[in-house]
Amino acid sequence: MANDETGERLEDVLGAPYTVETIDLDPDDEGEVVAHLVSRPAVGPTRGAVLHLHGFADYFFQTEYADWWAGRGYAFYALDLRKYGRSILEHQTPNYVTDLREYFAEIDEAWRLITERDGHRRVVGSAHSTGGLTLPLWVNDRRRELAGMVLNSPWFDMQGAWWVRSVGTTLVKEVGRRRPKRVIPRTVSGLYTRSLHHEHEGEFSFNLDWKPVESWPVYAGWLRAIRQGHAELHGGLEVGCPALVLSSARSTWPSAMGDDVHRHDIVLDVEQIRRWAPALGRHVTSIAVEGARHDVTLSLPDARATVYRELGTWVTAYVDPAPAAG
Repeated sequence: MANDETGERLEDVLGAPYTVETIDLDPDDEGEVVAHLVSRPAVGPTRGAVLHLHGFADYFFQTEYADWWAGRGYAFYALDLRKYGRSILEHQTPNYVTDLREYFAEIDEAWRLITERDGHRRVVGSAHSTGGLTLPLWVNDRRRELAGMVLNSPWFDMQGAWWVRSVGTTLVKEVGRRRPKRVIPRTVSGLYTRSLHHEHEGEFSFNLDWKPVESWPVYAGWLRAIRQGHAELHGGLEVGCPALVLSSARSTWPSAMGDDVHRHDIVLDVEQIRRWAPALGRHVTSIAVEGARHDVTLSLPDARATVYRELGTWVTAYVDPAPAAG
């Protein structure tokens, strides 16, 4: 069960005006489980709120993105899901679940806090990468009415050769069922996180214990959950609101640090993102941003400016109410 109305909001590690509160959840087979809801108030009259989900080996630290929404009159909330970032407990396997629906409990509670406790009547859903798969599945299942949905490089399919998505998926599902905590071998270059972090080749400050350069291990049970989520998406959803899918213009798979790392998606296949974007529902806008990284909001300044320009155009056209409203 989740926390009650007395949950304490504390200053977040990001500093003011960001606060954080703990959501207590039912324990799982590893023990105690929590999630954390980070919030930032809107600037000026409030139009609504944003609820944001992060990706794999990630957590919320993208303050420029939150500040952009706050400047448009949206209170911003970001959920660090169970076993991610602020929510990792010592006894837990980081980032591990065996069903994406396990996350629905904390999303449900975040929704309750935003809409019932804090009184926001209009909510925009936002998510990145793996969160961009989880959020549409939750909306489709719970039938929540969103004012809009923004997905930043959502993980809509398994990248790689065709057999990875056919024979490989069958194998993953069987291993994931029998030995869910078997580690799936993979090579992680660390180039993506290095391209972001200010102590390496990037400009952003974040906790490398929560978002490590080497990522986190991928387990068979978790990958099975992802492939089940992909199959559900591919069958067609209806999120019931205007959706914006942002991605880089192209993907590449570099072996050394260079311009390719900084100006392409080196994590996911953007052609798959664009292929499956229409599966979200009847009203989907897909935009490829030249020179963007996997997290388009963490791109180099010129591409980042394009991201916010495109986002602003879409929000103005499909999301913002004419007058400011509470």
